[in-house]
Amino acid sequence: MNKHIPHIKIPNIIALTAVTGLLVIAGNIAHAQTTDALDQSEFPTIMAQPVDQCVPLGSNATFTVQAINGDSYQWQSSGVDIEGQTNSTLTLENVGVSDAGFYSCNVSQSGGDPVPTRAASLDVVTPAAVGGDPIVVSGGPVVSNGTQGTCPGKYAGYVNYTKTVSQGWGWTPSTNTTIFTAADGGGRTDTSVVYVGRNLDSGCNKTSVTIPNPPYSPSYRFSIYFPKNVPTTNYPIILTGFNP
Repeated sequence: MNKHIPHIKIPNIIALTAVTGLLVIAGNIAHAQTTDALDQSEFPTIMAQPVDQCVPLGSNATFTVQAINGDSYQWQSSGVDIEGQTNSTLTLENVGVSDAGFYSCNVSQSGGDPVPTRAASLDVVTPAAVGGDPIVVSGGPVVSNGTQGTCPGKYAGYVNYTKTVSQGWGWTPSTNTTIFTAADGGGRTDTSVVYVGRNLDSGCNKTSVTIPNPPYSPSYRFSIYFPKNVPTTNYPIILTGFNP
């Protein structure tokens, strides 16, 4: 025998009870609230980021950003605005050691909030006057706390010395030398020097490292780690037995 279910008026809400749960539907559509989609056209979208550069002393370095919905650009060096550099391309002419560091760009539209790019690094290579050996590479230190095993151990910052893939990825051991070393060029005695080969061989030591001969990899990248007192300006590494 079916039970009589009394009719209950609910003017704005229709409640449907089922075995699996409760479905609630808004009955008064005229009073339903909607949220308009955020207009993304007012925000720039970075399509191509500036890439890292490694250039010889006295040459030019170029950084470029590509963006849509952006009509204003402001390039920065290590977070500080570069006066007059307000185009999508930044060109540094006759690069000196002091130019080593990090370069980024703030992109905005019609004076709106800026969208920053990545910070691309600039390493500057100074070959020896005769024969190109040794070479000195200057790069910008990064403040970053961490630890990695017993070497470099705990560190407060580091500087990487790299090349882009199009530049050969790293430094190539010379065929006319029998020793391949990388040494702290800033005169500190508390730093650690690390190398990583393209074939993933690696090594670490205090102030200098030696790559075995014959080398396992066709090219190498290097880093210097600071246990404390991270430099605020570019820092050099001395590479012996490598091609610029």
